[in-house]
Amino acid sequence: MPGGLVLLQAPAALDLTLCDREPIHIPGSIQPHGLLLVTDPRTGMVQAVAGDVEGRLTPNWLGVPLMDLIGQPLDTSALSAGDVAVLEPLIGQKETFDISAHLSGEHVLVELEPAEAAGERPLAMLATLESASQRFERAIGLSDLYREAAEVFRELTGYDRVMVYRFLEDEAGVVVGESDADGVGSFMNHHFPAGDIPRQARDLYVRNRIRVIPDVGYEPAPLRGGEAPLHPLDLSDASLRSVSPIHVQYLRNMSVAASASISIVRDGVLWGLIACHNRTPRHLTLGTRVAARTLASGLARQIRAKDEAVLYRERIRLRASEDAACARLGRDTTLTEFFRDAGADLRKMLGADGFAAIQGGDLFTNGRCPDDDAIRELGSFARRSVPHTPVATDRLSEELAEAERYRSLASGLLSVVMSTEVPTLLLWFRAEKLEVVNWAGNPHKNVAVDPTAVLTPRSSFEDWTETVRGRSKPWSLAEIESADRLVRRLREERATQRLRVLNEELALTIRENEALIGQKDFLLKEVNHRVQNSLQLVMTFLRMQALEASGSEAVTHLAEAQRRIGAVSLVHRRLYTGASVEVVDLGHYLEELVEDLVSSMEGGWRERIHFDLVPVLISADRAVPVGLIVTELVINASKYAYDGQPGPLAIALEQHHDRFRLIVADRGAGKGSTVKGTGFGSRMLQAVVSQIGGTLETHDNRPGLRTVVSAPVRMVW
Repeated sequence: MPGGLVLLQAPAALDLTLCDREPIHIPGSIQPHGLLLVTDPRTGMVQAVAGDVEGRLTPNWLGVPLMDLIGQPLDTSALSAGDVAVLEPLIGQKETFDISAHLSGEHVLVELEPAEAAGERPLAMLATLESASQRFERAIGLSDLYREAAEVFRELTGYDRVMVYRFLEDEAGVVVGESDADGVGSFMNHHFPAGDIPRQARDLYVRNRIRVIPDVGYEPAPLRGGEAPLHPLDLSDASLRSVSPIHVQYLRNMSVAASASISIVRDGVLWGLIACHNRTPRHLTLGTRVAARTLASGLARQIRAKDEAVLYRERIRLRASEDAACARLGRDTTLTEFFRDAGADLRKMLGADGFAAIQGGDLFTNGRCPDDDAIRELGSFARRSVPHTPVATDRLSEELAEAERYRSLASGLLSVVMSTEVPTLLLWFRAEKLEVVNWAGNPHKNVAVDPTAVLTPRSSFEDWTETVRGRSKPWSLAEIESADRLVRRLREERATQRLRVLNEELALTIRENEALIGQKDFLLKEVNHRVQNSLQLVMTFLRMQALEASGSEAVTHLAEAQRRIGAVSLVHRRLYTGASVEVVDLGHYLEELVEDLVSSMEGGWRERIHFDLVPVLISADRAVPVGLIVTELVINASKYAYDGQPGPLAIALEQHHDRFRLIVADRGAGKGSTVKGTGFGSRMLQAVVSQIGGTLETHDNRPGLRTVVSAPVRMVW
C-alpha cells in the first residue's frame, strides 16, 4: 500500500519470495529531479554521476575535485555510517540546490536537489514543529492522535491524501488515521495485505526513514562513470534512490502521481508509516523532509506514551477487581464456595462471556460456556503449556481443531493453572466475534500472471469486505497479567488459610509439614552451598596455577578464568537466594545481580548505571544464562570501554510479544579497529546466547558500544 510491492497469486512454479529478494537497494539509477555525485573520499575526485549534471551543474565532472563542483569543502573523515551531512545551498546553472552527503561503502554520495523557494524561514518551520508537537500532546486517546497526525502531516507536506498506516501482528497493515483533500477517496479503516510491503522494503524504512517520489512518471537517470565499470552501488540511504518499477506501477494503479512515506519507528521496530499521496507531481524539499522525519519521531513517542497510559489505567482497574474478588475468600470459605459465589465477578473482571473452574472432579461455570465435556477437553489443552504460565488465544479453533464445534461460545480462551492441594484450573471464555474487515481490493483474488512469470502489482483497490470467523476480542496484556496475578493471590490466600486451619486443628501435622518445608529449604541451601564451595575450590586452584605459571599470557588466561568462575558464582548465588527458583522476574533479577556485581568493582559504578527494565517472567533455567550474559557485558564495559574506571552504562530490558530484548550500552572507547582480549569472552557470549535460542548484535553507540541480545521468553523445542 503506502510504500510497497504487491505480488499476484501465481502458479505453483513461481517463487513468490522473489519480491522479498528484489535488490531494491542497488537500482543503478536515481530519480531525475536531483543530481548524484559519487566521490572517492581518499582523493576527493568525482568518479561517477547520475542525472543531468552537464545541463544543470557543469559539463566537466569526471576526475574533477568535488570542492570545485560544489564550491565548499566536505570533511569526509567526519562522516560515519548512517550520518548525513547537510551543506550550504549551491547555485547551479539555472537553479539553487540543497546539498547533502553520506557514506556508501567506500564512496561518498553527494545529492543535489532543488532548494526551497525563496522567502521560507527556518524559524517558521520550527514554529510549525512546536505547534504540531503541542497538538499531539493535547490529543485525547490514540484515535484522536492518529487523526491529528494525519492533519498535521498534510498541512506540512501539502499532499492530497495523508494516512497513518499501522502494521498488525500478522504484518498486514490498516489505516488508522486519514486526512484528505476534497474529491479524494478515503482508505480509512481499510486493511492492506502484508505482501504490499516486502521485507527488504521494511528494513529500508527503519534505516532510511523518509522516501519521496515527486513524480511516478519519471524516467530513471542511470549512474554514469568513466571507462572503468561501476560496481553495484548501495543507495539505501540516498533520498534520490530510484524505486522498483513494480512499486511505480502499483502507485499508478492507485491513480497516484506523487508519494511520500515517513517511518514511525518505536523502540527500534517499524510501528507504521505516514503515507502521503498526491494526484499531481509534488516535490518535498530537504528542509520539509527533515521536519517530517523529526515530527514522526515525536509522534512515535506520543504513541508509546498514550499506549502506556491506557495499559496503566487498565491495570489499576483490574487491581481493584482482583481485590474485590479475593475479599470473598474468607477464613472459612472453601474454594468450592468461592467459585460458586465469585464466579460472576471473576467473569466480568476480564470481560469474558463465560468462566469455568475445574477442581479435581468438580466443575463450576458461570455465564455462557461450552458443555462440560468441552470444558474438560479445553482443560487438557491448557495443561500442555508451560506450568504456571497463562494460556491466551483469540482464535482457539486454529490451535485446537476440536474447538470448531463450539466456537460461537469459546473462540477466545484464557486459562491458568492454580496449584493447590487439589489441582485447579481457571478458564475464561470469549464468544466468537464476527469481524468485518474492509480491504483495499480482494487480498485472496487469483489474478493471472503473464506467461513469462513476471511479478506484477495488483490493480484493484476497490472496497472488498471480508467476514472473519472463529475469532474473539483479543486478550490484552493487562488482562493476561491479571489472570496470572489473581491465581497467585488466590493460591497465597488459600495457602495462608490452610496453614491457619492446620495450626488450629492439627498442630502435630503442621510441625511435620514445617519440617518437610525446612528440609526442602535446607536441601536448596545445601545444594547452593556445595556449588559455591566447588566454585571456590576451582578459583583457588586457578590462583595457585597463576602463581606458578610463567609467561604473562598464561597468567592473563588464568586471571580471565578466575573472573568468569567468579561471575558464575555470583549469578548462581543471586538466583538461588530469591523467593522463587522456578519462575523469576527477569528485570528485578538482573537489577539485583548488577548491583551485587558493581559493589565489588571500582567505587562510583553504582551511580553511573541507569536501568530501564520491564517485568519479564522467565523460567529460572533461562534466567541463569541471561545473568551470565549481563555479567560478561558489564565486566567487558568496565575493562574495555573505561579501562577499569567508572563510566556511564545503560541496561534496558524490553518485551515484544513472546521475545525479550536486552540492551547494554556504554559511552566509552567503542569497538575500534584494535582487537581486545583473547576472544574467549566473545565465544562464550555467542555460546550462551545460542543456548537460549537468541541473537547478539553490536552497534556503534557514537561514542561507545551498544550490544543487543534478543531471545524468546520461552524456549521452543
